[in-house]
Amino acid sequence: MTSKHSLHTLAAALVLALSGAALPALAADAVPAAPVVASTPVPAFDLATDVNSALKTFDVPGIAIAIVKDGKVIAATGFGVRKLGEPAPVDSKTLFEVASNSKGFTAAALAMLVDEGKLAWDDPVTKHLPGFQMHDSYVTGEMTIRDLLTHRSGLGLGAGDLLWWPTTTFSTDEIIEKLRYIRPATSFRASYAYDNLLYIVAGKIIAEKTGKSWGQAMHERILAPLGMTGTTTSLAENAGNADVASAHSKINGKLAAVKSMPVPNAVGAVGINTNAEDIAKWMMMLLDGGKIAGVQDKDGKDARLFSEKQAAELWTAQTPVKIGEPKPELAATKPNFSAYGLGFQLRDYQGMKVAMHGGALQGFYSRVLMVPQARLGVAILTNAENGGSMTALQWRIVDHYLNARPSDWIALVSKVEQDMHAEEVKKQGKASKARAAKSQPSLPLASYDGEYEDAWYGKVVIAPQGKKHILSFTRTPDLTGELEHWQHDTFIVRWKERNFNADAYVTFSLKPDGSIDRVKMEPVSEETDFSYDFQDLNLVPVKAKEEKK
Repeated sequence: MTSKHSLHTLAAALVLALSGAALPALAADAVPAAPVVASTPVPAFDLATDVNSALKTFDVPGIAIAIVKDGKVIAATGFGVRKLGEPAPVDSKTLFEVASNSKGFTAAALAMLVDEGKLAWDDPVTKHLPGFQMHDSYVTGEMTIRDLLTHRSGLGLGAGDLLWWPTTTFSTDEIIEKLRYIRPATSFRASYAYDNLLYIVAGKIIAEKTGKSWGQAMHERILAPLGMTGTTTSLAENAGNADVASAHSKINGKLAAVKSMPVPNAVGAVGINTNAEDIAKWMMMLLDGGKIAGVQDKDGKDARLFSEKQAAELWTAQTPVKIGEPKPELAATKPNFSAYGLGFQLRDYQGMKVAMHGGALQGFYSRVLMVPQARLGVAILTNAENGGSMTALQWRIVDHYLNARPSDWIALVSKVEQDMHAEEVKKQGKASKARAAKSQPSLPLASYDGEYEDAWYGKVVIAPQGKKHILSFTRTPDLTGELEHWQHDTFIVRWKERNFNADAYVTFSLKPDGSIDRVKMEPVSEETDFSYDFQDLNLVPVKAKEEKK
């Protein structure tokens, strides 16, 4: 994303607000305003003091930090604990799931294949995956390798993510096959909308062209040459390693350790697990334009992962991203340009180009930010679902190394988080008061039971369980919950896994004869992670489909 997400602490809306990217366009000559500075003096920069303050302020158990500057590792260290309630500390080798920060690795592997002449950025995808098919035949034929990485396919935000999130039983090949059934939200190459599924396709192409699995290709072609010996490409690889951070989510507003979310079918988008020491090596290589620090090839030249030409391609704007208006407290973070490259988000800060990305999976958020002109890289890995902690620390650290006027970003970002959450709570309260609480469903509750099918996801089942009626996604073991009547023919499904923070409206539409025509869903809260793309489902009773045949 990813993409990739907050409340899951303050979902995509907050992440966008905190990062400066969102909706209305910004005039090209706009100048960032000065930040709102607290009346109290801004504390002097001290990494340990700042990170420990962020841990407390944003309710995060543990954070790993890597900072590289001018070809040197300034910091690769950890703070806090790996798991809430346990003493084991986060250190420089503690593994974190970095989710969509994996997209840069997938893009880098493709860049290597371009250097090797095994593919070209503007090759049609069908040249390398003949069975690839989008909903529209024109898009199928025109989609290029470059298009897979640039979020301009016409798919809506997070479209189809329920095929892999939360953990599903779909295979990678099944997910790719399902793309043909997902309707576009816009025309091809018309606008930016973050997606994950096409990075899964990109990962499949890497496997096809290398003759290795995506994970094996990452290890052999990127991780081993860079000396990223602690990094893994699946949760299964973490088995037996005690130095692994645990996932944490909010459950009814209280932080708790939760199970991690395996994603073996989506590795091209979200497969990397890494630590502070290793991510520092990754940033050093990127800031050096593909060179591998301290390594020479057989000809005595600086060894490279990929060419300087491909390094430039990764950080060249491909898809413009509209710029939103940040909250007043964050005015100084408003960029003058925003775009997506190949596996990296691009923007400016303090007059300098920035290449960055975020990542989010259940219980983990991460951010990697690099300022090429200053040869500065900052990586922040967390074991909680909170974008504010990373945003506050990234600007605090970047300001320090760019010699910018300091701001108390921890206080400023915390206020924005609190205000936005308060707005959402207020909105939910209004919705609750406005509903027709005394209304009744049109049908007996048993009449809503049955199988429903969506063209791209497949089957969802509603079945009685005692006096309850349980909705279950058949290919997503953990996505099951009780239906609670809301109003008229709309229910709310309360998921059994409360850490999902993704309860959804379930609305039944009836035919003139009183039978169920279709079912639509949408998240109850705007804080729900956008990868719960319930709104994209169009569920039809299976019996009705069979009768038409």
